[in-house]
Amino acid sequence: MQTVIYVEIILYLLAMLAIGIYFSKKDLTHNDYFLGGNKVPGWVLAFSERATGESAYMFLGAIGFIYVAGLSGIWVLSGMFFGVLASWLFLSKRFMMEQQKYKVNSLTDYIAVKFPKHADIIRWLASIVMVFFFVCYLAAQFSGMGKTIYSISGFSITWGTIIIAMIIIAYSCLGGFMSVVWTDAVQSFLMLFSFIIIPIVAFIEIKNQGLSVSAELSLRGGGADSWTGGLNGLALGAMLFTNFSWFFGWLGGQPQLSSRFMAITTEKERVTGRNMAIIWTMIVYIGAFLSAIFASALYSQGTLADPEMILPHMIFEILPPWVSGIIIAGILAAIMSTASSQLLVITTSISEDIIHKTLRWNITSKKLVHLSRFVALISGIIGIIISLKSESVIYSLVSFAWAGIGNTFSVVVLLIFFWKRVSGIGVIATIIVGAVSAVAWSLSPLEAIVSAKAATFFICLIVGIVFSLLYPDKEPKAAA
Repeated sequence: MQTVIYVEIILYLLAMLAIGIYFSKKDLTHNDYFLGGNKVPGWVLAFSERATGESAYMFLGAIGFIYVAGLSGIWVLSGMFFGVLASWLFLSKRFMMEQQKYKVNSLTDYIAVKFPKHADIIRWLASIVMVFFFVCYLAAQFSGMGKTIYSISGFSITWGTIIIAMIIIAYSCLGGFMSVVWTDAVQSFLMLFSFIIIPIVAFIEIKNQGLSVSAELSLRGGGADSWTGGLNGLALGAMLFTNFSWFFGWLGGQPQLSSRFMAITTEKERVTGRNMAIIWTMIVYIGAFLSAIFASALYSQGTLADPEMILPHMIFEILPPWVSGIIIAGILAAIMSTASSQLLVITTSISEDIIHKTLRWNITSKKLVHLSRFVALISGIIGIIISLKSESVIYSLVSFAWAGIGNTFSVVVLLIFFWKRVSGIGVIATIIVGAVSAVAWSLSPLEAIVSAKAATFFICLIVGIVFSLLYPDKEPKAAA
């Protein structure tokens, strides 16, 4: 029975590797390697952005969180949905137009060219912050892969992590942005299929067992059957604000997502991508929420030692083997699409933003591509090591990185887009304070009251405004 599952997963992994090999044989310039050379259709970029945005936390972390929390877990998905909506409706067009105007290959490079006087400092700071947090983010994805492989076969988490991670590193190194977005497109279809099938079959299983979702949630207690988690007053406000705080990280500050907007070529392609991305998100988020709630009805708390593995457990119990194999491939797809994009961000930050733009190494486009592949290899290996050494759960690691990257750079992007008085010093201060406050807040007792995902955003916003007013640019920045 499990042989079918193994065969499907192996075929899927080989297909992803084949895409990387295909693009490695193309005559790639460094612009192709980092941003696709404006050659990727809008619908592919939309599916890539969505697959990249939904990582191990959607199938494992978020599902596990909602499984434990009950109905109130919907506020996590609500915050993320409105963030996705805002990014496509209000930011995607601006990113597209700005990239075409400045011809930049990364979010860091875009921020830097807007403030020529402080460009090198911004590139150094932004790259260091991105590399630090994205290595943590990458480790979370690798950890999710190891858990998934272990859940389906009992295969060593260590070796499962290493094998799948090396496949990701291979196709990311070979084809860069081109292979990453096209593998993402395939992976997004698998994710969509998964969250259509799982809740339907789970609901049928609930009916066959004569169970009632509302009754099962009520029996669990702890506010699982309440949309407010049984809370009221300040406790309710803090819970809603904390869960909804994922919203802030979607506002342009995630470079692995904003790069998809920057790669769009025309307004027509953008509108097509926007519509497909919003529909995809609605289907997947509703499916994910229902899957978690139905799991709560089918399995009592404590069924598994690790609640983040409840979805794979349910899949094997209620689905036939050949469908289970496809769904497990969908979980791996979510993880691999995000991991490959994060690896590309790390690579771009080091080879393009630091070596090429800041240190100004005079090397050919071809040599820069070769250098980028080497950087991707080393970065991936470091991510594997951290993943194997870290005992943090997926949800916590992703939440930590989301605050450090998403909130910090979302504030920078929003200030550049919508406030003419933002200054280079204001941007530098925002990046420094954002990185420091994300770490400090996450490790402090304050995290239990208000999540760093919310606090960091407002701290950065205040710092960006105050320092821009105190230290305005004396020379005009690049034209808006």
